[in-house]
Amino acid sequence: MKQALLHIFIGFTCFTGFAQSGINSFLKPSDTLNKPRRNALVISEIALGTVSLLALDQLWYADYPRSNIHTLDDNNEWLQIDKMGHAYSSYQLGRVGANVLKWSGVSRKNQLLYGGTLGFTFLTAVEVLDGFSEEWGFSWGDMAANASGTALFVGQELLWNEQRITLKYSFHRTKYAEQRPDKLGNGLAEEFLKDYNGQTYWLSFNLYSFFSNSKIPTWINVAIGYGADGMLAGTRKTSDNLFSNHNRMRQYYLSLDVDLTRIKTNSHFLRTLFEIFNTIKVPLPTLEFTEDNGVRLHGIYF
Repeated sequence: MKQALLHIFIGFTCFTGFAQSGINSFLKPSDTLNKPRRNALVISEIALGTVSLLALDQLWYADYPRSNIHTLDDNNEWLQIDKMGHAYSSYQLGRVGANVLKWSGVSRKNQLLYGGTLGFTFLTAVEVLDGFSEEWGFSWGDMAANASGTALFVGQELLWNEQRITLKYSFHRTKYAEQRPDKLGNGLAEEFLKDYNGQTYWLSFNLYSFFSNSKIPTWINVAIGYGADGMLAGTRKTSDNLFSNHNRMRQYYLSLDVDLTRIKTNSHFLRTLFEIFNTIKVPLPTLEFTEDNGVRLHGIYF
């Protein structure tokens, strides 16, 4: 549920930050500081973040007993797919935060300082809420994942002034959700956000940015993915044996990808759409590597 709300927050932030108008001139980034844009963004982000945290507190945490703040070691759960989700959320929120500040003409330093850390700031607040709930706890593993997502975005901007490596997401439906819909989702919309078995997280490398003298198209990427299968519970050993005896395994993937942000266009509206959809891995032929099944070729992998 928490991961679902994080994905929804990302999507809504993308929409409010980028697609506020279909007018091309409105979407064009300002060359100098545009105070009305900046002030509107700051107020909107504070309001949206506050409302999101209050809603999360009342709609999710209020159903469980409160406690003094405490920590929880959940690093061995879900074969770390949940940690990949934290890194992805932090990376994408940081990317959006920096881009909308760029749109308002804020200096590059402040884009990274205040926008690039948006994901880490928001997810830290969520982690504090976890810490005050008996059902969960403040997870240093989650915090490390949040920090890694932010570092991936900010680090590349400082090193290369561009995103040569993009953290992306893809999803396919699995047989496990119908066996435990309360945990893994009931229906496609919930499964997309909650079924860790169907989630794949990708590091997508832009080839041209690393080999700029080559004739490789600027938008071609090579992507390395990580997923997992056979999970009905967080760990193999649970208090309910019904969910413990499954062949849990890690999955690794190799595929081509497309960096939509590098497709040349003069339309700021299209650039906005490309930025939004570049969060998702383009479905293409993919090689899958697992310890149990060896190598498998997917004609099209989601």
